[in-house]
Amino acid sequence: MAEIKDPENTILMELKDGTVVIELLPDVAPKHSERMKELARSGAYDNVVFHRVIDGFMAQTGDVANGNAEKDFNIRMAGTGGSDLPNLPAEFSKLPHDRGTLGAARSQNPDSANSQFFINFNDNHFLNGQYTVYGRVIEGMEHVDKILRGEPPMNPDRMISVKVAADA
Repeated sequence: MAEIKDPENTILMELKDGTVVIELLPDVAPKHSERMKELARSGAYDNVVFHRVIDGFMAQTGDVANGNAEKDFNIRMAGTGGSDLPNLPAEFSKLPHDRGTLGAARSQNPDSANSQFFINFNDNHFLNGQYTVYGRVIEGMEHVDKILRGEPPMNPDRMISVKVAADA
């Protein structure tokens, strides 16, 4: 496993093919990093689907309101919800949207990020300065690459569990 330098700011995301280790960037995006840890610790991300997965672009997940239901209707609604917590203000930085970075998903309003996020499959520099980057995959990107594609996929992959490494 990757060397975890800061367990309090490292996320362990269990996917069907293995563990994805994500280094959060609290020095760059403290509110987004804190929100991910809060939702992980509450179990809100467990069993949530990847509802929007575009080949060559990114895999989006984190709709804790709709994305963990077993009903097809709710999964079709995934992407429209968030958590019960207030939306987060944008924390734009000079960090590029490179392969493996986590970006905060949002609506047209830059200050509407809540619980949803995406992992970039490729360098997506056209997103730079428009979406908050708050983490990066440091191990397990090969598991992210295997996430089933679709909007939404017919049988979407899920985050089986999401934990803060300090708690694991």
